[in-house]
Amino acid sequence: MSHSGKKATACLLCLQLALPAAAATGNTDPRQRLSAASPLWLRAIGQLTVPGLKTEQGHARHHTERCSATLIAPAGESQAELIVTAWHCLESYRDLTRTITFTLLPASSTPLVIGARPVADGGSMAADWALLRLEHAVPQAEIPALALQPGPPDPQRTVLMAGYSRDAGMGDQGNVLSYDPACRITRSSATLGYSNCRAHKGASGGAVIQLNERGQPLLSGIISAGDGQQDSRFVPIVALRSALPITVLTPGVQPR
Repeated sequence: MSHSGKKATACLLCLQLALPAAAATGNTDPRQRLSAASPLWLRAIGQLTVPGLKTEQGHARHHTERCSATLIAPAGESQAELIVTAWHCLESYRDLTRTITFTLLPASSTPLVIGARPVADGGSMAADWALLRLEHAVPQAEIPALALQPGPPDPQRTVLMAGYSRDAGMGDQGNVLSYDPACRITRSSATLGYSNCRAHKGASGGAVIQLNERGQPLLSGIISAGDGQQDSRFVPIVALRSALPITVLTPGVQPR
């Protein structure tokens, strides 16, 4: 596919996220907002703000991409310094002198804003993932990070999908974390999964989570796109495990 073809595909998939949830279905929105009653581990999902440049009619213009990202670390580690998001959220990031920011608990009285730098990515919508390193680590005692699911998502288990959707309803224009608490995987492969979770533009890069047999939350995938109704796609964590440092994959392993 040509570069222009890839860009068109990426734009189409991203625009799908902008469709109003009620436009086609009229169903009650199943999502919830982050609150004191929500699971504490949802606080690991934050806002990602990416300063970018886009070319229109031969002229470059500044563009700010607002997405979601998830703080990750092995279970048992005392701090976390890596986040994962969607590749297309960083597609227009060209000026490396400008800082990408990751904000945890943005709606609280004490939001945590940290700079981040890209480490690795999938490079296209076909591998819509990216890994970034934070400028300083987040203590797990302050905000617990999510551990990674060791294998592919289990289609027999429910999933939770969370991100900063920018719809005018439950997402409140991306100002609060919204999440679909109990949806299911409809089909999946090693590189791509689909679910009936509801997500809108802005949720890209957010988390797909499953609980294991002990009830522990594990990051199963990264939100890639959706239609704002009952069809969303995600990149399974297994698709990017080879790019992740061993310190993230294995608890207790210290960096050299």
